[in-house]
Amino acid sequence: MIRDRDFRRLLILSAVVGLVVSLAAWAFLTIVPFIQDFIYMDLPGVVGFSATPWWWPLPVLAIAGVLTALAILKLPGTGGGVPADGLSAGVTEPSLLPGIILAALATLGFGLVLGPSSPVIALGMGLGLLLARRVAKDASVEAQGIISASGGFAALAMVFSNPIIAAIVVFEAAGVGGVMAPLLVLPGLVAAGIGSLVYIGMGHVTGLSTNAFALPSVDLPPLEDLAIPEVLWAVPIAIICAGLGILVVALGKRMDRLVNRNLLVWLPIVGVAVAILAILFSSLTGESNLAVLFSGSRALTPLMAQADTLGLGVVAWLLLFKSTAWMLSMGSFKGGPVFPAIFIGVVAGMLASYLPGMTLSTAIPITVAATVVSVLRLPLSASVLALLVAGSAGLDAIPLIIIGMVVAYIVAEILRARFLEVETVDEAIEGSPS
Repeated sequence: MIRDRDFRRLLILSAVVGLVVSLAAWAFLTIVPFIQDFIYMDLPGVVGFSATPWWWPLPVLAIAGVLTALAILKLPGTGGGVPADGLSAGVTEPSLLPGIILAALATLGFGLVLGPSSPVIALGMGLGLLLARRVAKDASVEAQGIISASGGFAALAMVFSNPIIAAIVVFEAAGVGGVMAPLLVLPGLVAAGIGSLVYIGMGHVTGLSTNAFALPSVDLPPLEDLAIPEVLWAVPIAIICAGLGILVVALGKRMDRLVNRNLLVWLPIVGVAVAILAILFSSLTGESNLAVLFSGSRALTPLMAQADTLGLGVVAWLLLFKSTAWMLSMGSFKGGPVFPAIFIGVVAGMLASYLPGMTLSTAIPITVAATVVSVLRLPLSASVLALLVAGSAGLDAIPLIIIGMVVAYIVAEILRARFLEVETVDEAIEGSPS
């Protein structure tokens, strides 16, 4: 099929899809931080405050709940998938995009603890499918699916500023392999490569960029030779991170069932609860309440800059409040789980670095790989993301990343089978007519 003339046409169409989708994704990823900065930095001054009041997140996140609920209830598609269910790369019908995008803008722009990965993938796949149906009307269902997936590649490349990472994540999330792999990877990389060019070009032309959601390196110091204690610590650390990830997912799923009873009532309540968590963290630690809000993508670099000055108590409180806010957001609002999982992994690594024989350079690669894989169930993607986040320490930390990822994946699957899948079967039995 790759030598076939039609496949070459498919690659050309993938390039066109990459261009269109990348522009749309760039617009979305530029609007979100603009909304965030306006609401939390500019709007208080507009309405007469000299500084942002401590209670400001309370009405903001309550309004976010109302807007998200309306997008879910009034528009097709229920605002996209449930973040607690993981990262989905299924084909998105174009008609569902307005509801998905509006729900995501209300969620991300107003400060809930979710990232852009899922809505951006949906945006790319929906636009890719729309273009495939308009431009190549005689294309088979399989060809339309490939073009749609290529749109997902291109859109996610704008998030990570890296077409290779986008290809790995979408490819693994789609669950495609075997002889079909090249048929998806080649058009996807073409579209994602175009996406990276658009990312660079639009930044030069407009002076704006999507760096608010770019995958940052935390710039860890290079590793010395690995010692036995560091390898031994990797196993219990990964087990704890897997337990934390499954706990967030499990409680998120329960939240999803709760809020769906009455979205217009429960989503504002959840928004207020997230705001209270942010305010409590600030009152207990003296740090900004914004540390608990948002996906965490923009906070990683400032967080690591303070790694030597933040006390153990501040880091522990941040892990507790951010994880709880993430769980509430995962089961209620619309967005992606990738960036919060990375942020929680980094904070958990900062906490683990206090263990005897551990440093930030050995702890963070383990915790990021373990946390991401326990939530996303994508082992290769989790390993690559941990490698990139670790920066200059990444290559030397590969053994620790693999240990953390494998142990966490196995433990998470055991816990998932014990608590989540059994629960799902019980619900199916209860809901059946018989």
